Amino acid sequence: MLTRYGVPLADLTTLRVGGPAGLLLEARTEDELVEAATTHPAALVLGGGSNVVLPDAGVPEVVLVRTTGVQEDGGDLVVAAGEDWDSFVARTVADGRVGLEALSGIPGTVGASPIQNVGAYGADVASVVVAVRVLDRRTGEVGELAARECGFGYRHSAFKADPGRWLVLAVRFRLGEGELGAPVRYAELAARLGVALDARAPARAVREAVLALRRGKGMVLDPADPDSVSAGSFFTNPVVEVAPPGAPSWPDTSGRVKVSAAWLIEQAGFGKGWGEGRAGLSSKHTLAVVNRGGATAEELLEVARAVRAGVRDRFGITLVHEPVVVGATL
Repeated sequence: MLTRYGVPLADLTTLRVGGPAGLLLEARTEDELVEAATTHPAALVLGGGSNVVLPDAGVPEVVLVRTTGVQEDGGDLVVAAGEDWDSFVARTVADGRVGLEALSGIPGTVGASPIQNVGAYGADVASVVVAVRVLDRRTGEVGELAARECGFGYRHSAFKADPGRWLVLAVRFRLGEGELGAPVRYAELAARLGVALDARAPARAVREAVLALRRGKGMVLDPADPDSVSAGSFFTNPVVEVAPPGAPSWPDTSGRVKVSAAWLIEQAGFGKGWGEGRAGLSSKHTLAVVNRGGATAEELLEVARAVRAGVRDRFGITLVHEPVVVGATL
């Protein structure tokens, strides 16, 4: 296991913020990952750094997940937590496996995908997860949680509900096979593909369309795109009893309605590119808080606080942030 001291964490996050790690343990095998997390129970576990805001003061101990491996087991794919998510999605599409193509371009690791129940363009990872192998950091035991035990919901899971307890070691996926992808359940994506809602399109075409849509919103990591220096969508779409007049909304499984957070933000006076400092909103999408260069974590959080307060004052709706915020509160 590689051990380092004083490593700048900003270099390991997509937001490019975060002070040094007093101790950083880089785990490249599952055994190393279990050992590091067990012997350093208070350590922050960091994967791709795409859904986290780390403090400017740094973190005392960090376990960096760099495990790799994709194995086929009875038709399922068992994937190590440290595998790059989009590289894995690209591999499944190239191999004629379907079910993940609409989740193309999402930064981060495979291990992070069930924690947030990552989703986009009408799809979420819960629909293809069979089980998750985990370390229970309270007991030190390694086991497997079936999908029904993972508490999946909209951008939510049992892992997110009990932070610090479960460490994802690997994820078991069950995907379809063939040329056509899963039914397209997002109007913008359907229009881009030229198909009707719930119709199917070639998985390769779906992946290409999703990547193009995400690039247009600055949601694909690209060194040439300053708007991609973000944590993706900073807020989730709120689920409410009644949508504000004129707000884009759609039914939620709870019987309530889900409202577009981007619309709420814009209507509250925060347009694309809002903010004059080193941190502000993306010029391509109001849901992304971006680091324009040299911003601190506190500056990014101040932007998020201002947006959340503005939406609450205008609509009485409190937005919920998606990234994990370490060492601070919103």
